[in-house]
Amino acid sequence: MNIFNSSNSFLRRLRNSVHRDPARDWLMLLAFSTVALAGIIVWNARAFDTVANGGVIGVSATGTPPVFSHSSLDTIHSIFTSRATEEAKYVTGTYRFVDPSQ
Repeated sequence: MNIFNSSNSFLRRLRNSVHRDPARDWLMLLAFSTVALAGIIVWNARAFDTVANGGVIGVSATGTPPVFSHSSLDTIHSIFTSRATEEAKYVTGTYRFVDPSQ
């Protein structure tokens, strides 16, 4: 016996034995939606209360990473220095920019 055939026949029997009642179905849908909404509201209120009291949601960090590294600062400084020298070349006239619109 194939498992798919047996599951289809079970679902068919289950569907056929249930009396269709739209009012009941909508009531069940609204009830489940209300329960889900209440759960979401409770979860968010709990999370807000935890954070408002200085707590951490999830796993707290055990150590603090360094704020900066000197090698990164040296790299950034050299980039800005090279940009400043290029800008100075445009300002002083070392580089000539020809405007094609004129």
